[in-house]
Amino acid sequence: MKFTLKATIAAASCALLIACNTDKAPADAAIKAAEATVGAAKPEAQKFVPDQLKAVETSLAAAKDQFAKGDYKAALTTATELGGKANDLAPAAAAKKDELTKAWTDLSADISKSVEAVKAKLEELDKAKKLPKELSAEKVTAAKEGIAKIEGAWKEATDAFSGGNLQDALAKGAAVKEKVAEITGLLGIQAAPAAPATAPAK
Repeated sequence: MKFTLKATIAAASCALLIACNTDKAPADAAIKAAEATVGAAKPEAQKFVPDQLKAVETSLAAAKDQFAKGDYKAALTTATELGGKANDLAPAAAAKKDELTKAWTDLSADISKSVEAVKAKLEELDKAKKLPKELSAEKVTAAKEGIAKIEGAWKEATDAFSGGNLQDALAKGAAVKEKVAEITGLLGIQAAPAAPATAPAK
């Protein structure tokens, strides 16, 4: 009876060990595959979907921890679920990049239109023999000084965009747009329609 019990326990232990070892190789492969996918997507994901990347990396760390502790079954389950999330990183980052690029294009068009309107107005005022009643020489001078500063700030925004820092470019561009609006208001020029606002990725 004792022999039978021991044999049963031994057989169960052996079966459990075999099951664990059976999960080891697939778990290792799934973790490595997910890690490679995350590594490839990380540069763009860091810029455009950082929260999504963080969640995936947290799951990857959990799978590695389970594997290190010998819980291959749990590691395999975690890594398998992680695979789909890792595969989603690249397209999600690309979609966000496209969204921000469109927002920049719209913002750039609005600012360019407004700046050209200001320059045209200032040129018109320079040629005029007398300023309109609603405009003082001080306002015109302020507008000229403002537009000069805006061109420098706008260059910083466009440089940020050229360098791939889309969110920084949009932030700088939004500040420029506010300043342009102040000048157009000063000169009595109707502002260009506002581009749809796009919130930066957190």
